[in-house]
Amino acid sequence: MNTESFSSLNLSPALLSTLDSLGYHTMTAIQSQSLPEILQGNDVIGQGKTGSGKTAAFTLGLLSNLNVKRFRVQSLVLCPTRELADQVAKEIRTLARGIHNIKVLTLCGGMPMGPQIGSLEHGAHILVGTPGRILDHLQKGRIQLDELNTLVLDEADRMLEMGFKEAIDTIINEAPVQRQTLLFSATFPEQIKTIASQVMKNPSIVKVESKHDHSSIKQYFYQLSSGEERDNALETLLLTHQPESAVVFCNTKREVQNVADELHHRGFSVIDIHGDLEQRDRDQALVQFANKSVNILVATDVAARGLDVDNLDAVFNYELSRDPEVHVHRIGRTGRAGNKGLAFSFFSEKETYRVARIDEYMDLPIEPSQLPSSANQSPMQPKMVTIQILGGKKQKLRPGDILGALTGDKTLSGDHVGKINMFPMNAYVAVNKSVAKKALGKITNGKMKGRQFRARLLKD
Repeated sequence: MNTESFSSLNLSPALLSTLDSLGYHTMTAIQSQSLPEILQGNDVIGQGKTGSGKTAAFTLGLLSNLNVKRFRVQSLVLCPTRELADQVAKEIRTLARGIHNIKVLTLCGGMPMGPQIGSLEHGAHILVGTPGRILDHLQKGRIQLDELNTLVLDEADRMLEMGFKEAIDTIINEAPVQRQTLLFSATFPEQIKTIASQVMKNPSIVKVESKHDHSSIKQYFYQLSSGEERDNALETLLLTHQPESAVVFCNTKREVQNVADELHHRGFSVIDIHGDLEQRDRDQALVQFANKSVNILVATDVAARGLDVDNLDAVFNYELSRDPEVHVHRIGRTGRAGNKGLAFSFFSEKETYRVARIDEYMDLPIEPSQLPSSANQSPMQPKMVTIQILGGKKQKLRPGDILGALTGDKTLSGDHVGKINMFPMNAYVAVNKSVAKKALGKITNGKMKGRQFRARLLKD
């Protein structure tokens, strides 16, 4: 296919109109290569990095397969984490907004079972969820897959890493044999090839190279021996470069906790996410980081999947990834959209082979760097703070209601207000620290939708 315009595809007028209204005119590489095959009903294996546009690719496929008049489960999207499932469901709803009466349900572990059961009783067209929770509902007879026509395995490599293979196998066995299967994966280990050969029919393989413009990301590698040396190096680099927004990657949940505690002890604005957190705490952590109320996020690769942050200034690899392709995904979170980015990686003498693999994979000569001199600066502190409002979509609250409550009497301006994030039972709004108490008072003492809501300031 030579053209890269969505209008060249065999899509419904409603979908083309929605794409146009969203400003989606030109396809990404993975979309231009995979969508013609997907829309012909073929099974497709897509390999591409985070941010390549794969979600829109499979969403346009499953929406094209949908018969809205049949109120049955017709599409199932399996994701490795709750954050990614929420992000995928949000994009599906956005692209489906021109098609009336489509119901999309998100079913993930760590969330209350009762509301999910109630929602399933009312039916749905599209299910998005983690394998464990989908399997739970399936085995209890709450989900019927007899009319499923599209099965999507999103970030299949991560689902296997997290031990979901058995759950995925069981779910696939419950699905109709006659269906379209779409598998997307950032990396392509042997297990993925095995699953593909077992559950797909003559799949077309689409691969978009995980390469980045090296000129937009400046990389530094530091050879360090002890954990204390890494902590000191991390502090020095943070004080020297003063990133407003930085992610520190670790390989284990324990290391995430250790690094976050150490940074907090040294006076930095830091928050961490890992698999043991309750969903509410994970949501709050990601919201605070994304809205610039916290400067530093410490996370594992799995926990950081689905992270949606604009203008990430720097990435720190406190521990090198075991996979050079994952290293590329990590550092690719900075230096986006024409911005310059910084990537700092720590390694021990025993890990020089990992550096060599990254060197070979990226075709980029790597030389160990010298740490800058200790900086005589204080840790950067965020300009924003987050207010949590105990009310959300279920109470019909909208971002406009919150903005109006804060700026209606003109004593606060729109410049004082940052991102507003809406959830079913909570809303979060970032406000400038200088007006935090005044903003909190406006929310708690004023009215939205004709009633008062409780609210509080979140601490990092």
